[in-house]
Amino acid sequence: MTPELQLGHATPLPASPEEARLDRVPNPHADTNYVARFTCPEFTSLCPVTGQPDFAILVIDYVPDRWLVESKSLKLYMHSFRNHGAFHEDCTVAIGRRLTALLEPRYLRIGGYWYPRGGIPIDVFWQTGKPPEDVWLPDPGVAPYRARG
Repeated sequence: MTPELQLGHATPLPASPEEARLDRVPNPHADTNYVARFTCPEFTSLCPVTGQPDFAILVIDYVPDRWLVESKSLKLYMHSFRNHGAFHEDCTVAIGRRLTALLEPRYLRIGGYWYPRGGIPIDVFWQTGKPPEDVWLPDPGVAPYRARG
């Protein structure tokens, strides 16, 4: 039996990414290649060394197969990183891998555009392979970091 979706119910914020539940729903257009994009412009996690907050813009593009990620559960999952200590690379790749394991998409990529830590921006990119040839995969739309000027 499929567990009830979090959508439409009061749902407490998960304490950690490991405790967060991601829900999936059937893709009504599983016979069609198309790109679904989620942009998280205010992603927050903690530096595992200093405990200071880290901020990023995350862009997730995927070509679904049988499943779509349910957006409320994705929002709660992203929020669960707020008190989670991990390096930029770990957060970005872990999110991509978890979504891939849940959805088994035809293609998935995630770009983590992290704000500078110690004066150096760290951008992290991960993908499952090559996108299908017949999809339009737009530019993520996030400019590379540059100082004032």
